[in-house]
Amino acid sequence: MKKVNQLLGQFLVWRVKNINQKHFILILSLLVGIFSGLAAVILKNAIHFIQTLLTNNFKVEHMNYLYLAYPIIGIFITLIIVKYVIKDSLGHGVSKILYAISKRGGHIKTHNNYSSILTSSFTIGFGGSVGAEAPIVLTGASIGSTLGRLFRMNTKTIVLLVGCGSAGAIAGIFKAPIAGLVFTLEVLMLDLTMASIVPLLISAVTSATVAYFFLGKGVEFTFALEAPFLLNNIPYYVGLGIAAGFISLYFTRGVMLVEKHLGVIKNPFTKWITGGAVLSLLIFLFPPLYGEGYHTITELLNGNSAEVLNESLFYPLHDNIWALLGFLALLIIFKVFATAVTTGSGGIGGIFAPTLFMGGVTGYFFARLANTLGFVNLPASHFTLVGMAGLMAGVMHAPLTAIFLIAEITNGYGLFIPLMITSTIAYLTIMYFEPHSIYTKRLAQKGELITHHKDKAVLTMMRLDKVLETEFKTVYPEMTLGDLTKVVSKSKRNIFPVVDHADKLKGYITLSDIRSIIFNHDLYNETTVEELMDLPPAVIEHDENMDNVMKKFEETGAWNLPVCENGKYLGFVSKSKIFSVYRRVLIHFSDE
Repeated sequence: MKKVNQLLGQFLVWRVKNINQKHFILILSLLVGIFSGLAAVILKNAIHFIQTLLTNNFKVEHMNYLYLAYPIIGIFITLIIVKYVIKDSLGHGVSKILYAISKRGGHIKTHNNYSSILTSSFTIGFGGSVGAEAPIVLTGASIGSTLGRLFRMNTKTIVLLVGCGSAGAIAGIFKAPIAGLVFTLEVLMLDLTMASIVPLLISAVTSATVAYFFLGKGVEFTFALEAPFLLNNIPYYVGLGIAAGFISLYFTRGVMLVEKHLGVIKNPFTKWITGGAVLSLLIFLFPPLYGEGYHTITELLNGNSAEVLNESLFYPLHDNIWALLGFLALLIIFKVFATAVTTGSGGIGGIFAPTLFMGGVTGYFFARLANTLGFVNLPASHFTLVGMAGLMAGVMHAPLTAIFLIAEITNGYGLFIPLMITSTIAYLTIMYFEPHSIYTKRLAQKGELITHHKDKAVLTMMRLDKVLETEFKTVYPEMTLGDLTKVVSKSKRNIFPVVDHADKLKGYITLSDIRSIIFNHDLYNETTVEELMDLPPAVIEHDENMDNVMKKFEETGAWNLPVCENGKYLGFVSKSKIFSVYRRVLIHFSDE
């Protein structure tokens, strides 16, 4: 290991002398793209291999009781790997990346280079009703973070490489480089300059090329344009957008609510049994909930809707349109529960695939219901595809990602206008009720979310301990004005925090408060500090984020505020200190 470190050190010295920073970043982005693409190929093949091995001999006309066992087994294997091999929480992939960018300078633990691939392969392969996209995005981001730290890059470059890994992961798993780039800019919410776009493009294109090399040129879903886009159908695409917005709201709040209830169960194995049992029962009754669900979307796009009822209790009714519509409605309702119990009980996966699944089913249901009622003759496959974009735009709050991803993975560029209409309407609909996406909601509640708003982004990157000033002379309530005067004569600051003998903050005195009496010797022994002190207009807790700190300054109009930990005085924070540090961080944050 010592020899490796020596060689690395020699290489870094050589690199500084021979390769400038910008060119080296481009080289690193190429490497990130290659490794992200390979990771996507490995994960996709692993999931496909496990699913094929487990379900290849299932009969379409019979219910398969192994569905009652597979999901529980898959989540159990995942739990064992996480608890005894990885020994760390994997959490929600994209939220974990956002947290790393916001609070850890882009640092992601090295085990994420492989841990999400390993665990999600078993979770999804055995039927977990989640997607592989979030795990692979976390993997790609971790690869970028690891390479950045390995070659001693600064924080800004590490964050950029995290974005490169995320873009490469999406581009590789979907073979959609444009969507990978847009996802990084829109979902990860990095304030990136034009100089940063080139590394992202290199990673996305490289990863997609690697995926094409190993997986072929085929798109994720085969799709044929039934008819050209008709202006007469615009009202129905608007209606689908509104429906998609409300279903997105149901998905977001439903998943978080179910996960919250499962989170009350402290014992991980009790949680596994509870969630695994619910998931297995749901998949047994509704087999399309097994795994990512992309097979179901493909069947709907190709007009083979009867195939959706295969292996289910409802198979004898596969020729009945009302039975089919009822089955699809139940899929929309229960997919939320299936996804939530998968992740809530210990499985590893993301909400990309569930979102696409629910969107596709919603779009198909919308069109077939309208056609069956005789309102109009809508192309069902078009609405299936557009519905996918609508749900993604709503759940992820990412309309651009939704538009470009669906167009790329289906070759459905002929529906660009409907994709834009439905995605925009869905996004506007959910934004009225839910200002944060499912990815950012938890972080936003804690004030740990970095955003496109540069002021808030810079504040998020600042730490309270970096602006805390502790050189103030403390005084006690029982001290006299004479004692206080002696302290003032030795102090370089004009604020004097008043504490008890356990260092609990009682108040404070400023030099301006006592200026008129400080030379009145008659009051030196008669007046105590307790009589002179004021209460602070607000107190800052030691673990508060800087956004909340600035809000307290704005609300109180104060120039200095005390910082405490459980009432114990730690120091003061001043506006001038914050502005000074803010300026330094802003220069670093905005530097090309």
